[in-house]
Amino acid sequence: MTSSSDRDPPERVVVGMLGCGTVGTGVARLLLDNRDRIADRVGVPVILGPVAVRNLSRRRDVEIERLTSDPHEVTTDPDVDIVIEVMGGIEPARSLIVEALEAGKSVVTANKELVSTLGEELLQLAHGKGARLEYEAAVAGGIPIIKPLRESLAGDRVRRVLGILNGTTNYILTQMTEHGMAFGEALAAAQRLGFAEADPTADVEGNDAAAKAAILASLAFDTRIVAGDVYREGISRVTASDIAFARRMGYVIKLLAIADDDGSRIGARVHPCLIPSDHPLASVRDSFNAVFVEADAVDDLMLYGRGAGALPTGSAVVGDVVSAARGLLSGEQPPAHGTRHSKPIRPFDELVAQYSVRLSVADRPGVLAEIASVFGAQEVSIKSVWQEDTGETAQLVFITHAARERDVQRTVEQLRSLASVRDITSVLRVEGGEV
Repeated sequence: MTSSSDRDPPERVVVGMLGCGTVGTGVARLLLDNRDRIADRVGVPVILGPVAVRNLSRRRDVEIERLTSDPHEVTTDPDVDIVIEVMGGIEPARSLIVEALEAGKSVVTANKELVSTLGEELLQLAHGKGARLEYEAAVAGGIPIIKPLRESLAGDRVRRVLGILNGTTNYILTQMTEHGMAFGEALAAAQRLGFAEADPTADVEGNDAAAKAAILASLAFDTRIVAGDVYREGISRVTASDIAFARRMGYVIKLLAIADDDGSRIGARVHPCLIPSDHPLASVRDSFNAVFVEADAVDDLMLYGRGAGALPTGSAVVGDVVSAARGLLSGEQPPAHGTRHSKPIRPFDELVAQYSVRLSVADRPGVLAEIASVFGAQEVSIKSVWQEDTGETAQLVFITHAARERDVQRTVEQLRSLASVRDITSVLRVEGGEV
């Protein structure tokens, strides 16, 4: 069956799938268990057709009638109307999606890596072929954020999007905050529970969240942002001591993905942040995700829920399948969802933010004034100082007013040269304050 708009509407919609791991299993289960409800919402039955897997003999938690080891059986099957891609990675996922789109089939993907690097090209190809490319599940699992940014907020001006987009790191930071665990101990707990991979680099170093930030920034600001444009800094250097000091000052540490439009340039970044303990994102615990949107008309908007998992992510995938199936039945030309502007990316060293700088210093008269003069020489204004004495050494935490990244880094470099400074323990950015 073909999905071309010049054919009669189909009496059923056949869905093929590439991959059947954790997410694919969740998708298959929802398509099969909810088939009557989905048929009611689409208008015709939605049938799970061929599913391509690497290992045909592997036992699965869901009964699938037609398994194949050849993914081209999915992308070239004339009976398949919609292809779901849940393989992950760039290749062969990209080539298979291109093959499906070239055949006029709509594609639903959960592949954040692919969408954040090649999404623009794939969207253009889909539009040219009269097909759809849907990717709600690529960001924040079961939380609906792609369609709200693309459609619901289309008439508003979004100023900033910030969120907790990685459940692994949020779980780790929650354990460190609530149970005083060290980073390594909390990571091991996350791995035991299946929240973290054996190689957690993509999560803990911010790469996963950066890919999602690129997708959100592209949609929010209608300009092309790829994963490589996003500054990233992970949580592996965050210590229990950092978290304890933050708590005493009324803050919580979270790994945030942040994108903003200053009117002429786009900024996109992922890094640990201090946020006030009464900020809505501060209460997002464990493996949950949340996205906070600041816009002119709606003001502040937050979406919260499970950011990963077979059924939450599968729900987002199936929602896209329903949208694509409805479009197929109506014969409506899919809208062009590519970006239309090309604003430059703001260099990270031009970021203006508040900062927390924690120092271990000699506990003697004149040290505080000496350090404050270094901040002043770089035009970094100090908002508050927290001091805690530990014998011959004192811990000083400076919270700055809004300052430029490069000026703060120059301040840190000069502080390292002072004999009175024993160690610069941490430099963290502060969100949710005066900027």
